[in-house]
Amino acid sequence: MQDLRVAVRMLRAAPIVTGIAILSLALGIGANTAIFSLVNSLLLRTLPVPEPERLVIMTTDASAGRRNTDAWNYGLWEEILRRAPQMFDGAVAWSATGTQDRLNLSTAGGEVQPVDSAYVSGDFFTTLGVPALLGRMFTSADDVRGGGPDGPVAVISYGMWQRRFGGNANVIGTSLVIERIPFTIVGVTPSEFFGAEVGRTFDVALPLNANQLIRGKDSDIDRGSVWLYIMVRLKPGQSAEAATSLLRSVQPQIREAIVPATLPPEAQDPALRQLADQVFLKNPFTLVPASLGTSQLRRRYEQPLLATLVIVGLVLLIACGNIASLLLARAAARRHELSVRLALGSTRWRLVRLLLVEALVLAGIGALAGLVFARWAGPMLVAQLSTSVTRVTLDLSLDWRVLAFTVAVTVATAVLFGTVPALRARRIAPIDALKEQGRGALGDARTGLSSGLVVAQVALSMVLIVAAGLLVGTFGRLATLPLGFDTDRLLIVNVDVTRAPIDPANRIPFFHQLVAAVAAVPGVARAGGSMATPVSGSSSLGFIDLPGAPPPQPEHGPVPFWNSRSIMTHQITPGWLATYGTAVPAGRDVDERDAQGALPIALVNEAYARKFLNGRNPIGESVVFAGNEAPPRAIVGVVSDAVYVSVRDGVRPTVYIPLAQHDARGPAAVTANVNISVRSSAGSPALLAPRVAAALTRVDRNLAFTFRPLQDRVDASLTQERLVAVVTGFFGSLALLLAGLGLYGVTSYAVTRRRAEIGIRMALGAEPTGVVRLVLVRVFVLVALGVMIGTAVSWWSSQFIASLLYDLQPHDAVTLVSAAITLTMVGAVAGWLPAHRASRIDPAQVLRDR
Repeated sequence: MQDLRVAVRMLRAAPIVTGIAILSLALGIGANTAIFSLVNSLLLRTLPVPEPERLVIMTTDASAGRRNTDAWNYGLWEEILRRAPQMFDGAVAWSATGTQDRLNLSTAGGEVQPVDSAYVSGDFFTTLGVPALLGRMFTSADDVRGGGPDGPVAVISYGMWQRRFGGNANVIGTSLVIERIPFTIVGVTPSEFFGAEVGRTFDVALPLNANQLIRGKDSDIDRGSVWLYIMVRLKPGQSAEAATSLLRSVQPQIREAIVPATLPPEAQDPALRQLADQVFLKNPFTLVPASLGTSQLRRRYEQPLLATLVIVGLVLLIACGNIASLLLARAAARRHELSVRLALGSTRWRLVRLLLVEALVLAGIGALAGLVFARWAGPMLVAQLSTSVTRVTLDLSLDWRVLAFTVAVTVATAVLFGTVPALRARRIAPIDALKEQGRGALGDARTGLSSGLVVAQVALSMVLIVAAGLLVGTFGRLATLPLGFDTDRLLIVNVDVTRAPIDPANRIPFFHQLVAAVAAVPGVARAGGSMATPVSGSSSLGFIDLPGAPPPQPEHGPVPFWNSRSIMTHQITPGWLATYGTAVPAGRDVDERDAQGALPIALVNEAYARKFLNGRNPIGESVVFAGNEAPPRAIVGVVSDAVYVSVRDGVRPTVYIPLAQHDARGPAAVTANVNISVRSSAGSPALLAPRVAAALTRVDRNLAFTFRPLQDRVDASLTQERLVAVVTGFFGSLALLLAGLGLYGVTSYAVTRRRAEIGIRMALGAEPTGVVRLVLVRVFVLVALGVMIGTAVSWWSSQFIASLLYDLQPHDAVTLVSAAITLTMVGAVAGWLPAHRASRIDPAQVLRDR
């Protein structure tokens, strides 16, 4: 305790040094804790359910190798559910991400009041072991068509209970209108349960069969859509390998029971259906451990998060180097005090212990401040992952892993910056008190160790600046990449006609009627309709026939089974291309002539012409879809290349088909949603929303719709790259600042130690410019050594972030040279300030002092 009191007193005696050290540690430890909290939540924390180690998720052998989770249709889920009691301790299913993420709480037509939702199997909560906080959870009796004994029922989350119902305990039994259908609330989930998918949460859970009640003829159950994740709870003592063997033993029977319903009916292409049958049913079933749950967010952000954790760890090392330099200088200044303590009987171990306690106190205070910083920074980073459509939720509460990590980092930093000054104190001799008394000298401590620390800081800073430059450059290239369309003043209106009294066979003409109504709204420059919109993350896939060409070969693409005959298909109304500002450099656009029954036509993009037509004029050629009974489509126009699935995926061969010529065979072939793209004449497109809503409501009051500017969608597609660029750019700048401060501190200390020498040089005729040169040469030597070491390390380490880059090589020469120049400039500024001060030393004053 006495050492602790002395340490606190000595730290208070040097408030500037203490403040700088604590601030550096708070930023370093706080950043590491914040990033580790995300890593812990996304990659390490198990699901908050009993015995999560017994959970496995169902996928295929091929997908398991890619660390993907397959989605399945309802028919396959029924087969698994029927066989589960004989093979496992239970099985659950829930709607996959992107299939049924949001439902509408609006009680009438008009703009949607969205709520995050999930469809879950009847025994979902029971099998996982999640009790109800209030009321009860679902049972298998609730998961039947039309509702169970209590009719349509819903379970709400703790968050929904607090936000919408104010935590009222009487919420059980009340009615909640979802998609204009009343559901009875039967239970509330515990606050810690978010579902089985990390990063995604729900406000309302509904039984799987409620999908048919809500979507009617467009139900994913009836259409055979691939929309369910399936998870199994193993029996006690049962291994995943043994359970996989059991499942594979019944796979032929399962396949026979559900073929051909392996894809949604809108996938009419037999080649695609045959390929999907091979991918989803002939590939061996595999059960993989799922104690951590499943997560698309995990697959997307695992590598960026780990790379960021390494980056913030390097920043902390640089901060430790700075603090070690500060403490070395302070120990030299305290040399007289420490030698007096030795002369008065203190042991050398006592001095070492005192300095180590000071380091631990500094690290402890920095860690406490860092935890406060992390509690603010963590949620802020999670908020950056969310978009206007997708809400990301992660549990960032402190658990033993986060606390252990913080304690370990705290102790490690104390050891890193406290050990060297403490060991240097062992060299102090009692006679030093007499040598330095009355002279005001700083002792004979050498600056070699401090110089070594500065070289290490510059080298680490070089590594961070190169990484930040590559990642910021990637975002810059993606953000400025020509998209092939104009995002300015463009509003996307998604219209859901499920509740409208429109026969599915008549939806296409109705969609055209809606587009015409919106185009007539004052302030609308252009409008066009389509089934999908660019940069939405979704895709409509097709395969084409090329007579005489070799068989298709697998290629890297936006879907696992992309091959050399794959194309994107896009169904549009007249005016859609003009609305997006996408040019038609050859031929003509889609127009009113292209109606059902007219000559089937298509437009292709330039990428299609380059890949499949071998330089021939596309106009007059035909597009033949593989295995499709529909006649060939005559190519009447060539469209400029434009991004389709995502900005990073780039341009793919694309075929544009008139929506009026959509193959509407079968009631489920036409979806219940259409996207109307609207370009405003002037001003923000969001200002058009009320007038567009009024126009749609006049056509049919039962329509439900949402509004979103296209620019929001483009921005959302770059969320990962933007976040990584911002975080690495910030910490790269911080590393640069710390390296500059380290250079300044060491150079300033060296100048102070050499004050007498410099004064004598000037008394003997040395010019001020010569003194500046003398100081700067030493600085540039340190910077050059650090840059050379850092360049070598960067050349090796940049390969680990290669997959995060776009249009940049890991060994990009421009980035390496720019980083070296930036560090040299910072070193020049950091060294010039003490050098300039040295050039102003008064020789006479120095001689008098000596």
